[in-house]
Order: sequence, then C-alpha cells, then structure tokens
Amino acid sequence: MREIRYLGDPVLRTPAEPVTEFDRDLRRLIDEMFATMYLADGVGLAGPQIGVPRRLFVYEISNRKGHVVNPELIVDDPAEVVEEEGCLSVPGRETGKPLYAPTPRAAGVTVRGQDQLGRPVSITARGMLARCFQHEFDHLDGRLYVDRLPKDAARKIMQQAP
Repeated sequence: MREIRYLGDPVLRTPAEPVTEFDRDLRRLIDEMFATMYLADGVGLAGPQIGVPRRLFVYEISNRKGHVVNPELIVDDPAEVVEEEGCLSVPGRETGKPLYAPTPRAAGVTVRGQDQLGRPVSITARGMLARCFQHEFDHLDGRLYVDRLPKDAARKIMQQAP
C-alpha cells in the first residue's frame, strides 16, 4: 500500500507528467494503486494521490475495473449532473473519511489512453463511472473536486479537512 497524499500536499496541485516507460515497474505501480484504493475504500485513485506525478489512474465501479495510462478526456454529453462526491485526498480532520459535497460534472465522457502494456484503450461512460473518470482526470491536471464547488461549499470542506 502507498501513502495517500492529502489536501495541502503540492503534488496534488501539480500537473502530472506523461508515462513513458511501459515496464514491470509500471505494472507493479498499478497493482499497488489498486491495493491502496481498496484498503482506503475508494473507487478511483490517480498517480498524484500517492505522490507519483504521472498521468495514470485506476478505478472500480459497479463491477467495471480498470486503469488508464496517459488519458485524454472527451465530454460526450455536457449536460450538468450534480451528485455527492468525495475524495480520498480530502478527508475530514475528525473522521479520516472523505468529505462529500454536491459536485457538478458532465453526464457522459469518453476516456482514451493506454493500458499498462501501452496498448490503446477507449472507454465511454455515463453515471458514476463518468463522474469517476472526470474526478481522476482532474487529479492529473492538479485539480481537486473542491475546485468545482461554489466558494462557500469549498470553504466549508476546507475547514473540515486536515
């Protein structure tokens, strides 16, 4: 398991670099990311969240499990959907559990990238999987879900975080 980085760690606000080596180390990193995500009861985890400033993430939602390396995000359906969203990197100071807030996201997206061997992947998603892809993609660009909240809601979350 890797250590999850929390709000305030500069790696979470720094755009991640592309993955260039598709080797045993990358496969081990992906395995460690899944293990970390599962132990933390998450549904997605991006490289920067464990201090690895590389463009990759893992996910498992509704029996859809996978990873994407060097993803590109295409919004297929820009209709705004507001649902509760939290983040392993933004836990409550007292509970240690993610803090949730209604967060706007696009209704449908397609993620294109590569798998751990460098082969192309393309996944079209709606619902919670689309939300997860957008959330993890934001991490790769140095953004957090609180950046998408109204100022008052973001301030409330930040006051509860460590």
